[in-house]
Amino acid sequence: MTQTKAHVPQASRNNPFTGFGAQVIYGLIIGVVLGLVGARMGEGNWLVTILSQIGSTYVTLLKLLIPPLVVTAVVTSIVQLRQVQGAARLAGNTLIWFAITATASVLVGISVGLLVDPGANSSVDPNTAKDVGYVGSWAAFLQSLLPTNILGLEVSAKLSDGAVSAAPNFNVLQLLVLSIAFGIAAMKVGKKAEPFIALNESILAVVQKVLWWIIRLAPIGTAGLLGKAVATYGFDALGSLGKFVFAIYIGLAIVLLVIYPIVLKVNGLPVVHFYKKIWPVTSLGFVSRSSMGTMPVTVRAVEKGLGVPRAYASFAVPLGATTKMDGCAAIYPAIAAIFVSSFYGIPLEFTDYLLIVFVSVIGSAATAGTTGATVMLTLTLSTLGLPLDGVGLLLAVEPIVDMGRTAVNVTGQALVPLIVAKRHGIADLATLASENTVYAPEDDAADSADTTDLPAANKATGTTQTPVGKTRREETEFEESWA
Repeated sequence: MTQTKAHVPQASRNNPFTGFGAQVIYGLIIGVVLGLVGARMGEGNWLVTILSQIGSTYVTLLKLLIPPLVVTAVVTSIVQLRQVQGAARLAGNTLIWFAITATASVLVGISVGLLVDPGANSSVDPNTAKDVGYVGSWAAFLQSLLPTNILGLEVSAKLSDGAVSAAPNFNVLQLLVLSIAFGIAAMKVGKKAEPFIALNESILAVVQKVLWWIIRLAPIGTAGLLGKAVATYGFDALGSLGKFVFAIYIGLAIVLLVIYPIVLKVNGLPVVHFYKKIWPVTSLGFVSRSSMGTMPVTVRAVEKGLGVPRAYASFAVPLGATTKMDGCAAIYPAIAAIFVSSFYGIPLEFTDYLLIVFVSVIGSAATAGTTGATVMLTLTLSTLGLPLDGVGLLLAVEPIVDMGRTAVNVTGQALVPLIVAKRHGIADLATLASENTVYAPEDDAADSADTTDLPAANKATGTTQTPVGKTRREETEFEESWA
């Protein structure tokens, strides 16, 4: 049974001044203004405190739904993917495109690093290097794949002023591994697993409803996050590392505005429509500095705005949020490694640049569930044999460069699912190209449990672009592809 879409006035859906994307832009502008005002009021003022609380509360609300969203969405998507022939190939191509875009990004990073040479004649004082405290390693990555408990729950404790404080957190990579395992198991069990599958679908529907309520607060959260950033960091924080920050943002801009558009054009996809639909994701990633915190918004934008089927989007986006980081794992470590080698006078050979490419493409998953780019940089420097003290030198500008890195990360995490869905013929290109189909609250009323995973062009005929696995033989072939 197909639900009828709620009637939404045309002007309400298309007005560029009142839509969700416009509201986010208003939040950015208000955040900048309030941040400048807060900066002039001095340190520790009430305005900066309020902005910080608003921003951190919004990110906390988003992260709150990540565990149930990942588990239920991935389990449900694994089961639903049996409707698409060659689901294992779909997953494999996702990883391949992760690697392709990561390779292009790290090559851009190396090129910009060699051209700008941010470490040459730097006035940074080596004695100002901060303690890193954590180092990335291949062994730690392999260990992080193995869940220590069924919830993927970790607890970090720290001692401060004689008191011990503990904060629980979820290792999303472990949750992803567990969810994939349970999804495949439920599919192989068959009829007995139907109540389990139905429960996950029901929880997912409820989580998505609550999630949309939280996403609607994005303009307010954006104002708080950016306002706090402007008031806290400003331009004074650049200091002697201004050349390094400049190089990072040049690299990020090339990937975001040149590499990604080329990839879209090569695959026959509209560039302007992509960036228009994904703007809320990019802007929220910039101000929140968290791929995990942005992930719920990314999932919805990829599905509702880009026309990627829910069954695939719910699998690809969480995977990308843990392993697809063109900003943190490709551009940043490449330029930072060149900075460290130049600063300490240690020349890099051609094979060293090949190692940078290898670590960036293969090792990005080593940042999953950890401290992101800093861990990735320590992994890169240790592989090259460069001093890890160099990481401490760059921590002073970490918040500033992290904003741009995360914006590129989340944009790439939305790009790849669209590319793969298009190449497999399961993308709803009408949704992507349509001016009427926007990432807006009206879309929530139009959800349909029976048709949400089918391309819009085929809903009228009841067919799909790929064979639907209705026969036992086809279902068996799909199950065997995951075995």
